[in-house]
Amino acid sequence: MKGVSGIKIKILLKQHVGAPCKTTVKIGQEIKKGELIAEPEGLGANIHSSVYGIVVDINDAIVIEMADDQPKYFMPIADTSCNIEAVKEAGVVGAGGAGFPTHVKLNAKLNDGYVLVNTAECEPILKHNIKLIEEKPELLIRGLKYAMEMTKAKKAYIAIKPNHKKAIIILGKAIKFEQNIEIKFLPNMYPAGDERVVIRETLGVELEPGQLPNAVNAVVFNVETLKNVALAIEERRPVIAKDVTVGGRIKGDVDGKVFLNAPIGMPVDHYVNLAGGLEKNSGEIVIGGPFTGIAGHENSPITKTTGGVLVGMVFPNDNRKFGILACECGAQEDRLTEIVDGMGGTVVAAEKCKRMVEVNGRYRCDKPGECPGQTETVLKLKKAGAEAIIVGTCED
Repeated sequence: MKGVSGIKIKILLKQHVGAPCKTTVKIGQEIKKGELIAEPEGLGANIHSSVYGIVVDINDAIVIEMADDQPKYFMPIADTSCNIEAVKEAGVVGAGGAGFPTHVKLNAKLNDGYVLVNTAECEPILKHNIKLIEEKPELLIRGLKYAMEMTKAKKAYIAIKPNHKKAIIILGKAIKFEQNIEIKFLPNMYPAGDERVVIRETLGVELEPGQLPNAVNAVVFNVETLKNVALAIEERRPVIAKDVTVGGRIKGDVDGKVFLNAPIGMPVDHYVNLAGGLEKNSGEIVIGGPFTGIAGHENSPITKTTGGVLVGMVFPNDNRKFGILACECGAQEDRLTEIVDGMGGTVVAAEKCKRMVEVNGRYRCDKPGECPGQTETVLKLKKAGAEAIIVGTCED
């Protein structure tokens, strides 16, 4: 390595369901793109370097100072004749946000079951999954066929909203000669991408809150997850990049801009600047979608599950007393409280949507996408002193 650029990236040790990974590198070590830098202890997924550089710090992340020279070549994962092992070695996780290790899902033996592809991308602004379909549909289909082969599924359904007409036409051509792959339509509403909604609309089965897809002999994968499956098997490529949508208060681009294959660990402001830079009077940076995203900052790193980088408005000054109505399908109490604090308000009462039911210590929606009336809840919040109410997501 000839020299360093001064640019540092931060690769988090926890980018998946499970405990943080254990580092396999040391401070001062030179590393190559694709090199294994952390591995799980228990449930989790391997983490690889997305750049050439030198490790300069290790804490909750591995901080790498990038080399001046960044060749396209990456270190491939171990050669293996087992496709599931390749997916495991590559560190593939659910790219839609959950981050569940994909090799664990692929170990399911469905035997006449179903592989479902979730292309809903139902939160506003986000569009990188649809962009991938439009540009590289064959990559998705190859990843899907590998998933069917590994799980021994008899059928696959690609679940998509009917308003994505261009993507549907492209997909239709891509699966023209695939007898076991079909397109199914999702309702054009939020949260169409909820796993239980995908199953309801494709298989006609209503899962109970807390029930997993394997209860109906199915698995559900995000578009980008299947892309990474194909790349792991065909190119021995580890997961070192992420498809991201940048939108919100960005100069000259109100619709959002897609970046395919953004190196994991890069600070989000790098892509905000590439998209056009911040508008005047811009506010917080949200990592994820408008409904379920979390507050971030300019130096927040891209991770394996980062889907959106959204620049919001400056919070209005509003020092009223607020009631909070949390929803399992969107922003919940901690996020809503954060927004109220940003406005200078005070939370005086909090309630949960009446659809939320507790299952194994976690609240879940009993009927995603079917929002109930909230009159009683609103009156209760008002009685507690709320002058205004902020909700996670609700159609009422």
